[in-house]
Amino acid sequence: MFDSVIIGAGVAGCVAARDLAESGRKVLVLEQRDHIGGNCYDEKDEHGILIHKYGPHIFHTKEQKAYDYLSRFTDWYAFGHEVVANVHGKLIPVPFNLNTLHMVYEQEKADALEKKLIDAFGLESRVPILKLREHEDPEIREIADYVYENIFLHYTMKQWGQTPEQIDPAVTGRVPVLISHDNRYFQEPWQGMPLHGYTLMFEKMLDHENITVETGVDARSRVTFSEGSVSLDGQAFTGDVIYTGPLDELFDCRFGRLPYRSLRFDFEYYDKPDYQGHSVVNYTVSEDFTRITEFKYLTGQKAEGTTIVKEYPFAYTGAEGEIPYYSIANEANQKLYEQYRGLVEHIPNVWLLGRLAEYKYYNIDAMVLKALELTDKIKKDKEV
Repeated sequence: MFDSVIIGAGVAGCVAARDLAESGRKVLVLEQRDHIGGNCYDEKDEHGILIHKYGPHIFHTKEQKAYDYLSRFTDWYAFGHEVVANVHGKLIPVPFNLNTLHMVYEQEKADALEKKLIDAFGLESRVPILKLREHEDPEIREIADYVYENIFLHYTMKQWGQTPEQIDPAVTGRVPVLISHDNRYFQEPWQGMPLHGYTLMFEKMLDHENITVETGVDARSRVTFSEGSVSLDGQAFTGDVIYTGPLDELFDCRFGRLPYRSLRFDFEYYDKPDYQGHSVVNYTVSEDFTRITEFKYLTGQKAEGTTIVKEYPFAYTGAEGEIPYYSIANEANQKLYEQYRGLVEHIPNVWLLGRLAEYKYYNIDAMVLKALELTDKIKKDKEV
């Protein structure tokens, strides 16, 4: 009855399902949650505010192919995401840029430092703070130290549950300083929000005669992986299976649980037009939560009241209700992941796709492209 089974209806699963369906394949999508859209799922709360149930997601890309693909299923609300950090009660733009520089230092020093940065690295460049910290000029190193201490260090300790000594220097090295007056968090040419929400976009994507979607289904009750074969509802299945969920949990964590960071979201509604005046405020040196998102500023909604959400990171344990969000990249965890991947490598036509199945981080645009790359491979393999 089906040519392909896709386990998970997040970004990866929805894009893969649509592309395979348009090639004439009959596709079954199994989703454990009671809704589609994965962590991008959005819905209106009891006050009529469109919220992102699993934290804010902003689309941004330099890849026109990803933008054009999603544009088939949605119009866009043009939104240039700007983030500020609350540093000892003062709101400053992040990533740290030339505007931030003038808010942190008095004018004469800021003017001199701006000239030094432009002369050293060029206007509109992105410079990792690790590079700044190694610079021969002590004043440029001072900027890097400020960014490290006030924007990066404590925020990262909260986000990842690590001490400064445990934080990978490679992570530090990726934190940028922008030699620019552009306050946007992203500088890609295409960025914004689906005009009527992510959920509606994915509903349109899955609205195809060749796609059957079943939500509230634990795929392990329908799909069985055994030595060299797959069965669907107790019958041998020779079509393609795309798995997008946690790979360790597919095999009952037989080698041990893959470590992830999770998040708790505390939503609050205020009967006033504004809470913080920004879409996102990061709390980089204070509070137990990492950031507050005010949804009206993400989506351009008009409402008398406003809904916010505070994010509290914690270590994922697999307990009921917890969600694995961020894989923890290190050598030991990658080795454990490879053990699980080895369990499916010998099963024909089983594919791993997405943040959880591949144990790596993807932005939305990268996930769209990765899904299309996989379905292209599947279609070509079937043609041979």
